[in-house]
Amino acid sequence: MVREFPLPPRAEETGELIRKRLAEAAASSGTRETVTVEWNQQPLHVEVIDLPLSVLYFNPATHRIRAQRSYDPARDRVLTEDPFSAESQEYLAYLLQAEPADPSRRDPDFDALKRSLEDFNQTDPGLVTYQGILVNGNTRAAALREIGRQSSMRVGVLPESFTWADINAVELSLQLRNDRRRDYSYINRLLAMEEQAALGKSKEAIAKEFHVWPKTVEQERWILGEIRDQISRSQKSEGPSLRLIDFEDHQEKLKELHRAWLKAQSVDPDRADVLKELRFAAITLGFSKTDIRHIGDGAFHEEYLAKWLPEEFSTAHDDDEELAVPGLGVSLPGETNALAVARKINDEVLRAKAGLKASAEISAGEKEEAGDKLSEVREAFDRAIDQAGRDFRLRKRKQQAPERLRDASGSIDQCVAELSQARAARALDEDEFDEAIVNLKESLRRLARQAGRGMAHPGEGLSWLISAVSDERTV
Repeated sequence: MVREFPLPPRAEETGELIRKRLAEAAASSGTRETVTVEWNQQPLHVEVIDLPLSVLYFNPATHRIRAQRSYDPARDRVLTEDPFSAESQEYLAYLLQAEPADPSRRDPDFDALKRSLEDFNQTDPGLVTYQGILVNGNTRAAALREIGRQSSMRVGVLPESFTWADINAVELSLQLRNDRRRDYSYINRLLAMEEQAALGKSKEAIAKEFHVWPKTVEQERWILGEIRDQISRSQKSEGPSLRLIDFEDHQEKLKELHRAWLKAQSVDPDRADVLKELRFAAITLGFSKTDIRHIGDGAFHEEYLAKWLPEEFSTAHDDDEELAVPGLGVSLPGETNALAVARKINDEVLRAKAGLKASAEISAGEKEEAGDKLSEVREAFDRAIDQAGRDFRLRKRKQQAPERLRDASGSIDQCVAELSQARAARALDEDEFDEAIVNLKESLRRLARQAGRGMAHPGEGLSWLISAVSDERTV
């Protein structure tokens, strides 16, 4: 459900000012500026006026910084309780100029927007409610206030009857336009999809709104659910936990994880979950996308990782534990030992990472211990991934020559069909074709010479090749 916020201070005075300026614009003989937004899948044309920046409030429900609000839990609580207080509005202004993945740093895109406003002033109007709440243009308003050169902002005024559900719908439709405004961050996009699903919309309807395929909506919902599970597992007792923004920079890694998990699920669901746990641990440890790909299946732990991990990570329990179903007198099989071990590894990584990122919730000694544990596990993953990568490259080299021959065989099959068509159309260049066969013969000779070296007992295929190139009549 869409949350309803209280009215901001001076909402009535702001509403009166808006009505007065709308009336002045209507009475003016000059050209009236309007802006078009989408509402209920219909275009809505609203009047544009100038309003003082001092009467405008940042939107506490904006999707743009929804995930980033957790950056400072104390200020986030104040924002939830009193969204239009000076402290809450200052926090929103701070988040609007911060990097989505790391709000402790300033976003270069925000500074680029500031420079654009300084050079060209405001080119596009924002959107505002009758109470002075910005529905679109929050970041521009923050930049204009920092510039301090302009005391007003051009805004389109939404209908006075608009509810918070209408406000959210309009903001989302504007974000999904293919324009040059700053995009919402990846996690905020996932949250927006989740919000639409909570409103009862089908995945097909959500896909249409976000301009993606329905299977992409399924993927994004799965990813957000898994992220929330990782966050929940990262908290030990009442200690610190990871946040949504900690997964902001991992979009492609998470999408590849989902694809790999789906593929493994069709073969062995337990192995698929082992793969998921180990890849999530590698993502949390900060490995690159190309490194994580070497965690190719659920066997990565026993084949590589177990050699390097401390012994405490190597076992969880010896046998499968059955889960009793109350009232039915039956039991379901529990986790396999491989899955339990993978979950333990991931849990330890998640909790250590949460401890390392905590500001003041844990002591310096606990933070140092978390850092040591992360370093130890990361080194084990690094060695295991390196070994898996070398084995992969070796297998690839072994498979390259046979794959080339299979491609050549396919090309020859295609040549047979094209030769038949050319003859039927009397379009075959016989001299050109004969020259190509001579080149093929020479290539086959070189292949036979190289393949026959060091093979005391050649197989059927190689025996034929050697015989064929040694007797031109056979070729």
